[in-house]
Amino acid sequence: MTHWISRRVRTLAAIGAGAGVLVPCVAAAPPAAAAPAQVSCTSGKAGLAARLQQDITAAMAGRKGSIAVGVRDRSTDTTCTFRESSAYDSASVVKVTVLATLLWDAKKTNRQLTDREASLAQAMITQSDNDSTSSLWKQLGISKVRGFLSAAGMTQTEPGEDGYWGLTQITARDEQKLLALVTAKNSVLSDNSRAYMLKLMGQVVPSQRWGTPAGAPATVAVHVKNGWLERATHGWRVHSVGTFNGPGHDYTVTVLTQDNSTMDYGVATIQNIARAVHKDLGRTVSLPHRPVTGFNPTTRPREATVPLPPTG
Repeated sequence: MTHWISRRVRTLAAIGAGAGVLVPCVAAAPPAAAAPAQVSCTSGKAGLAARLQQDITAAMAGRKGSIAVGVRDRSTDTTCTFRESSAYDSASVVKVTVLATLLWDAKKTNRQLTDREASLAQAMITQSDNDSTSSLWKQLGISKVRGFLSAAGMTQTEPGEDGYWGLTQITARDEQKLLALVTAKNSVLSDNSRAYMLKLMGQVVPSQRWGTPAGAPATVAVHVKNGWLERATHGWRVHSVGTFNGPGHDYTVTVLTQDNSTMDYGVATIQNIARAVHKDLGRTVSLPHRPVTGFNPTTRPREATVPLPPTG
């Protein structure tokens, strides 16, 4: 009996000792660190994906704040993404969505825009006029905006509530989906609607033609819409979406940023990335590059007055 008890104690001690060794090992194992976001590129053109990945990464090196990027080139079957599903306050980039919703809704009843709607749309896109946007946003209502988003497959976009269209949540992925609809035949937007949208985006006033057009080949048609907005949290949001079409070129670029200390800082980040993209995609045809001129922001641009809740 004594022998059995002694053997039992030794067995339990051995199990206890084993458990004492195993448990700390499990507890001490550090959690797997999340892999840092990396630029992801694919292409049907040999060497282009690696070059874009390297150059976009280099363009972002050392830049502070949050950045999301989307690039799509149909001519070479090239796609690049970086944090494409990260959400940002839209600022005035959402105005392209507002116009698309207006045209999509008019298409359903096969009607043309009224003179009032056309005037509001022109001011909204070419001058980034906020009052015009508020009028169209109120006219359409969130239900119609959501209807267009659903038809467009823009499932990551969430319209701003209570009339605060500038706080619509957007992602680079959805902005690229929108630009794809604007630049190619589809069942959501009519050909006339697409041509109208590109016309207005091509007539944006010179002082607002910065951002994604930086470094674009001189012979491509540039269509752009930018947004910039300062809030108490995350500082300046500065965004730019653009389409570029010409001989040997058919591509779209989206760059979204926030946590910028100044508007100028965000613009510089976007233009660094844009120049890298245009340099690499521009190699499909040897063309000179177009400089960006006319951008001279004031201390507090008018765009910063996008309707916001009292807390900013």
